[in-house]
Amino acid sequence: QVEVVESGGGLVQAGGSLKLSCAASGSIVKLSRMGWYRQTPQSERELVAAMTDGGTQEYADSVKGRFTISRDNANRMAFLHMTNVRPDDTATYYCNAGGISHTDYYRPFDNWGQGTQVTVSS
Repeated sequence: QVEVVESGGGLVQAGGSLKLSCAASGSIVKLSRMGWYRQTPQSERELVAAMTDGGTQEYADSVKGRFTISRDNANRMAFLHMTNVRPDDTATYYCNAGGISHTDYYRPFDNWGQGTQVTVSS
């Protein structure tokens, strides 16, 4: 069983910075991909940034140059460094983790955290 937990959301002023953290735990054999997504009541969940265990990164066009994803593979964590935030970054941010777990046998997993709210005031 794999658990994914986010932290670090809150209220920030436009132009400010915020750092989100994501921790994956459980019977993880390989943590292949960790990503950040966001969703508002008016929109579908969308990719913000993702990173493989090999270091390949991808970003939504709207956050390129402002947000950076990083990982601490030894501790099974991912971070989203948000800078120069804007009111339209306001959303619930979700961490997604995918890879291979092992309890009685090997199986793939693709798990979500419960989400953390980020609110940017103008």
